[in-house]
Amino acid sequence: MKTACRWPSGAILGLALLVLSVHSAGAQEAAETFRQTCMSCHTIGGGRLVGPDLKNVEERQDREWLAKFILDPKGTMDSGDPYALKLREEAGGALMPPVPGMTSKRAEALLDLIAAESALETSQFAGLDLGDEPFTALDIRRGEEIFVGYRKLVNGGPACLSCHTVGDLPQLSGGTLGPDLTRVFERLQGRKNLASWLLAPATETMLPVFAGRAMTQEEIVPLVAFFEDVAQQRREDTGSARLLFLLLGLGGAAFGFVLADGLWRRRFRGVRRQLVRGGR
Repeated sequence: MKTACRWPSGAILGLALLVLSVHSAGAQEAAETFRQTCMSCHTIGGGRLVGPDLKNVEERQDREWLAKFILDPKGTMDSGDPYALKLREEAGGALMPPVPGMTSKRAEALLDLIAAESALETSQFAGLDLGDEPFTALDIRRGEEIFVGYRKLVNGGPACLSCHTVGDLPQLSGGTLGPDLTRVFERLQGRKNLASWLLAPATETMLPVFAGRAMTQEEIVPLVAFFEDVAQQRREDTGSARLLFLLLGLGGAAFGFVLADGLWRRRFRGVRRQLVRGGR
């Protein structure tokens, strides 16, 4: 007579907790991946940015295709896939970059996350809606203070000034590691795209710098206000300032040569005068 093998209730509970823990860790990793690499171009329920809104994306394309595209967006584009080409056309020719460290398992976890967030009334990845109301002078001033570092970022990120500049900074201030941000508001086509980019900057340089140190909404709003004001004022591009600096440098060098030549000639004549007198 066979006896049924029964697991102790404590072991079953422990196994269930382990499964839940693994699932929770995977969901947390997927959320962090989306936040760091996807939010700059996509929302879930917040409308289109550079890329499409991903809410209920599996109603528009099947999961197998989506997982393949996440793993190799360029390869899917290069294959001539009609849906991929349509996405590129809608994005104004922008190409989705490969996601560092992406695997089939992580792609599936991302799709699970998107499905779960799509079912919510408001996703945590809906992005920031800054509205159309004019920013105040206080918003703009605070944004400039954050840009130059007078106001420290709450989560410890570096000031924008350390890598970037804008056209109206005094004394040619600002870094050159990153691009000039004088017209970033125009390049990213408005408040929503710019705010989403600031929330999760995904370039190879900025991604590791701001990983775990994301800017808060209270920091992003005044920064957007500052960049919008810079764009509206059409302030002088730093290229003009650098040209002025170059011209001043050339002028200073020319003056130095003239001064050195005058001193040298005076010294040379003085030496010749002594030689002539000695010859007599």
